[in-house]
Amino acid sequence: MGFLNHLSELFEFHRGTSKRKLSKIRKSQLEIVEIRVKMDCEGCERRVRKSVEGMKGVTKVEVEPKKHKLTVTGYVDPEKVLRRVRYRTGKKAEFWPYVPYDLVDHPYVRGVYDKKAPAGYVRNAYDNPQVSSLARASSTEVNYITAFSDENPLACMIM
Repeated sequence: MGFLNHLSELFEFHRGTSKRKLSKIRKSQLEIVEIRVKMDCEGCERRVRKSVEGMKGVTKVEVEPKKHKLTVTGYVDPEKVLRRVRYRTGKKAEFWPYVPYDLVDHPYVRGVYDKKAPAGYVRNAYDNPQVSSLARASSTEVNYITAFSDENPLACMIM
């Protein structure tokens, strides 16, 4: 594919952009970066929004103050977005550590359940190997649950 890319670059004509800029634009992929930042008031929300709106490559910024969540969509590097939010706002920021409640088999296991998580979310157990083994259901447990399930047509009919 290197030869075809080279040929396509030779025959493309863009006004005002150099080949170096075009190669950077092509290499970056569309990213959706979710960041957790504590926001108490509308001023905090505005400060967080303005910290990333001026970044090169950002196409969309969504702020959800009740969830303390910032979502940035665009052709950006996630690490740069996180550093910029930390620097511009002066607040502690981290990548979004939560997943929807339905994706985890055992959401109330120690290390997965978080009181500070927004409604319907629990901590991402798959990042931590010690917690992930507790959060996943074992195959024997799944077999016992499905043996007496109403959806299983071959289930035991003791009633």
